[in-house]
Amino acid sequence: MPLDVDRTRATGKWIKQAYPGSAPLVLRDPPPDNRWQRGAIVDALYLAQDDETAWAEWYRHLAELGLPPNEQMPRDVWTWEVDVDVADLSDAQRLARVGLEIPRPGRRTWSRYQRVGEALHAEGWSGPVAPSAARPGHRVLCIFRPATGPFAGAVPLPPPRRVERPPPPPAGMTT
Repeated sequence: MPLDVDRTRATGKWIKQAYPGSAPLVLRDPPPDNRWQRGAIVDALYLAQDDETAWAEWYRHLAELGLPPNEQMPRDVWTWEVDVDVADLSDAQRLARVGLEIPRPGRRTWSRYQRVGEALHAEGWSGPVAPSAARPGHRVLCIFRPATGPFAGAVPLPPPRRVERPPPPPAGMTT
């Protein structure tokens, strides 16, 4: 039985960070596991709705690994132009329809989100738009990598902005 989700169109400019001088999207082999997918099943592109959410997600990631921010600098911040239909899991009610809660930082709950993400992928969805675990009230976008070709509906807009020092943690951030 298909998942009970609504379709929405994610458009506009979304943000992704990268190591300085690297491509806007480094394809790793094997692809890593993340909240909405396991790399062994499908790779994915993760984007944040704005700079502050991208930084909150970065700080959350560093906190999980116990890494100091200054050791991970500088960063290239890429803007991506997005126009893609995705599953709308952007609030508590929509998440509840697929058996999920608002995401919280940490990997302990990833398996439930991965099962839903992989079911979406199997049903042919491009990915979900969902709340950020690191910055409540803001969104992240996961776009599944097609079996062949580039990510549909997402194009990086060069050049990236180089950020030499970590900005202050965004207001409302959770780690």
